[in-house]
Amino acid sequence: MPIPHTLPRREFLKIGGLTLGGLTLPNLLRAEAKAGIRSAHKSVILIYLVGGPPHQDMFDLKPNAPKEIAGPWKPIATNVNGIQICEALPQLAKIMDKLVVVRSLVGNQADHDAIQVYNGHHPKKPTPAGGWPQFGSTVAKLQGPVDASVPPFVSVCYTCTHGPYNEPGPGFLGQSLNPFRVMGPAKDDMVLRGVTVNQLAERKTLLKGFDDMRRDADSSGAVKAMDAFTEQAFGLLTSSRMAEALDISKEPVKVVERYGTGNPKIFMDGNGAPRVPQSLLMARRLIEAGARVVTLNYSKWDFHGGMNAEGRKNNSIFLREEEDFPPFDKCVSALVEDLHDRGLDKDCTVVIMGEFGRTPKISAQTGRDHWPQVNCALMAGGGMPTGQVIGSTDKIAGEAASRPVTFGELYATLYKNLGIEVDKATLPDFTGRPHYLVEDGAQPLKELA
Repeated sequence: MPIPHTLPRREFLKIGGLTLGGLTLPNLLRAEAKAGIRSAHKSVILIYLVGGPPHQDMFDLKPNAPKEIAGPWKPIATNVNGIQICEALPQLAKIMDKLVVVRSLVGNQADHDAIQVYNGHHPKKPTPAGGWPQFGSTVAKLQGPVDASVPPFVSVCYTCTHGPYNEPGPGFLGQSLNPFRVMGPAKDDMVLRGVTVNQLAERKTLLKGFDDMRRDADSSGAVKAMDAFTEQAFGLLTSSRMAEALDISKEPVKVVERYGTGNPKIFMDGNGAPRVPQSLLMARRLIEAGARVVTLNYSKWDFHGGMNAEGRKNNSIFLREEEDFPPFDKCVSALVEDLHDRGLDKDCTVVIMGEFGRTPKISAQTGRDHWPQVNCALMAGGGMPTGQVIGSTDKIAGEAASRPVTFGELYATLYKNLGIEVDKATLPDFTGRPHYLVEDGAQPLKELA
């Protein structure tokens, strides 16, 4: 007979750990699942491949094209009849039935700029004062936290030295809708350092008294933002959920090895993001802890350098692909399988993309250069009908040949999977003017309904 579940989940949580003999968060979640206690919430993990991945070398190969277009990679069959992907991605090929490949993403901006990946809006189109909020900020505004001690929007993104590669801010929603950033001092800020919970409560009461006086004198947006930050800080300090989620040493060694690990201090080409597969594992743990949206940036995909007669055997785009494709194959397949094994595949959507595609023709100087005409995205989970390819490109992977997909449609799908109706939900800007969430009245992809 299962033990009656009468206490709120947060009653189990105390500073420095969990009760019940040091029961860890993963074990608590497993125990609840076995007892039939469903605490799942809709969520999204957004993975930005910094610098623009080569779509025709990964998920849209053209083996019958001339060598200077096809490149050296060969396609392999997947576990879904008729779908082929790059030979360097064998683990993803084995789970294609759990994936969706969008081969015809159009309307990409032309520069190195992460903004469209994070908010779904083309930077050259009219923008409200303050700028569009990024996706996670919008979700946090509309849906709020699942658990008061866990921010609804968490960023596992590394700060890139090339500014345009970084996440945009919360736009016209204001600073209180910034993501909780786990890199840098944020994790240290969750430590009480000798202050007890009772002492913290007394300080909160005192602080509220000062806040009441302050509000009488100042009703600015900055004050309101600080109020939100303060509430979040108290929630983080009085619960161990976030600290547990960020500590991947709690995971079994086999699970960590399945994802793979990388050095967070090594930035690819000096201005991208580190190649850190364990970020995907941390994202899954944060979703389990209660985050609604987790964003992360992974490696550096701005591959340049041409191809000589020996193909891959020079310092070229293909040498970098040989380095990056295997760990990417390993960690993404681990994440997708992990979500299915834990019963999260119906509730958590994964989307992976870069800011544009790559030129069909390989040049000796630049390899595959920037190509905004068509792009590729990989999706999983979210209860979507997977095991399919949406759209196609022409013979050289240069233009969308069928079913062009817009960023508006892609983001409308993400919002739908979270339970947000894009034709009804709006956000007010600084002037109070309401704005719909996606461009051009876009609707969710019918193929993924």
